[in-house]
Amino acid sequence: MNIIGVFIAVGFILGGMIIEGSHPSALFDVPAFMIVCGSALGAAIVQFPFSVLIDTAGKLKWLIAPPRLDFISQAELLENMLQTARQQGLLALENQLAQIEDDFTRQGVQMIVDGVDKEQLQELMEAIIDKEQYELEQPAKVVESIGGYAPCMGIIGAVLGLIHAMGLLDQPDLLGPAIAVAFVATIYGVGSANIILLPAGGRFKSISHDIMQFKSMTLEGLISIANGENSMQLKRRLAVYTGQEV
Repeated sequence: MNIIGVFIAVGFILGGMIIEGSHPSALFDVPAFMIVCGSALGAAIVQFPFSVLIDTAGKLKWLIAPPRLDFISQAELLENMLQTARQQGLLALENQLAQIEDDFTRQGVQMIVDGVDKEQLQELMEAIIDKEQYELEQPAKVVESIGGYAPCMGIIGAVLGLIHAMGLLDQPDLLGPAIAVAFVATIYGVGSANIILLPAGGRFKSISHDIMQFKSMTLEGLISIANGENSMQLKRRLAVYTGQEV
């Protein structure tokens, strides 16, 4: 997620306020912030187990620095392993295990070296992909759910503020400002959902898709190695993911 986009969105909102004659300080209200953020987070805690929430918190850094996936380097690694397997045999790949940084790739190569059946290899690796895909989908669901709850909680905050304002009917000078503050909660809810939370959910989905593509490409390469295909066949398989011409 590009933080610049958040600043642009907030900047235009504040700029519009200033042009209209309002002051940005009118948007600062601690009770409204507490109602919206606290209740939206509480609703998410009701929906998701703590393990998922903790995992999501750990993956928030991906919004700033997503995992680095070098498809070209991975394709070159798979092509080199194919050459090694064709020239020296599958057992020769055991010498390269220590050099493989990606756990998924290392697991697959280890299975090949151990002589796991090709069909079983594909089934096991696809099961790993499915499990990881499910886990990677959870952060997106968490932040999107909070983004869905936040506007509703903003309405609750506005209603609570109006209830307080109604108690000031005998004080006209205080009634107007109280009503204005009441609607700040609505702005917090709608703004946080549409500027931060929902885009963050979309970003998580994009990262998850890229990781799954990386693993699918790796599985294609491992299957080629296990089947003893030639390098040109492997390059055709991998070109679908790398976009390189064969």
